[in-house]
Amino acid sequence: MAEKDLKKEPATALEEVNQDNQELKEKVTAGQKYIMWGMIALSAIAIVVFIYIFAIRNPGIKSANEAVSQADITLAQGNDSLALTQYQQVANQYGYDGGNRAALMAATLLYKDGKYEEAIKELKNFSPSEAIVGAAAYSLEGDCNVNLQKYAEALSCYDKAIAQSGDNALYTPLFMMKKATVLREQKDYAAELKVLKQIQSDYPQYGSAYGISIEKYIARAEAQANQK
Repeated sequence: MAEKDLKKEPATALEEVNQDNQELKEKVTAGQKYIMWGMIALSAIAIVVFIYIFAIRNPGIKSANEAVSQADITLAQGNDSLALTQYQQVANQYGYDGGNRAALMAATLLYKDGKYEEAIKELKNFSPSEAIVGAAAYSLEGDCNVNLQKYAEALSCYDKAIAQSGDNALYTPLFMMKKATVLREQKDYAAELKVLKQIQSDYPQYGSAYGISIEKYIARAEAQANQK
């Protein structure tokens, strides 16, 4: 009886080994299938990206740049009205840098014509990604709001312009002066004084560079703030 059991043990062990090998083989095969489908999915994504870049994005960028360049030529020729129409068409039809710049140019021309609300609408289509140009766009929106006597909105725009331009010694104090002017219009002389003193401290060369007496403005704001 014991001999029979001994004869069975090697056979059973071999069967277990074969079964383990079969299971391992099935797992490997399944893993290979997953890898294969993963590679197919990645290839499909790569093809879509390739098509987007070369069949849609690049031609779109080229078309936008060509269209905004044509509007620039029209503007240079002195035809502001037609140039505005062209800029608006580019801004509405295209994205990319060309469409973005067209929105800013359209807003600038509308501001020049005193159409402040329309200018603000165009600026909503502008993406202020670049520091100085973006800051200028915020400042322009602030100027529009000042002309509409929307002073709270103007202050918000000037704050964005100041933040966007960072420590630029040429533009940041200019935006700060605009903010101080609005605060003065609101008769918030203490807040005006704070901004003016910050200009004097952070940008000491600004006043002399533009022939502005910051000290005179500070003295005036300080006197009026103390009267309250």
